[in-house]
Amino acid sequence: MTDAALSIQKLTRRSEFLACAKAPYCARGAVVVQALPREDDSALVRVGFTATKRIGGAVQRNRAKRRLREAARQILPLIASPGTDYVIIARTGVITRNWTRLLDDVKSALLRLAADRKAPHVNGPVPSPAGNPRPRS
Repeated sequence: MTDAALSIQKLTRRSEFLACAKAPYCARGAVVVQALPREDDSALVRVGFTATKRIGGAVQRNRAKRRLREAARQILPLIASPGTDYVIIARTGVITRNWTRLLDDVKSALLRLAADRKAPHVNGPVPSPAGNPRPRS
């Protein structure tokens, strides 16, 4: 998962995943992508993958994460913003989704997050892509 121009590493700690959970996100088709810009000046991109029990048993969750890892391996070097942590979450149907549509889902979510990050927001912090804050339980 390494490109010469862009270094990509995995997120491994729970605290890193929880930090990304508070970041802006974008849901597209069979995936949700969360993006958290880091405060350091590193060009490193870190990515983590999540599949909940809603996806299915262990075999289905592992298959979903394998598909997401491969999609990220192909898409992230082209679109990812340096110095950003990403969490890609599997949604229902990620296992049966057509491969090209899954790639489009990941690509469009990453592009939307990048566009929202670069857009000037005059009235305060960047809102979530849905326009509403996430409900907290």
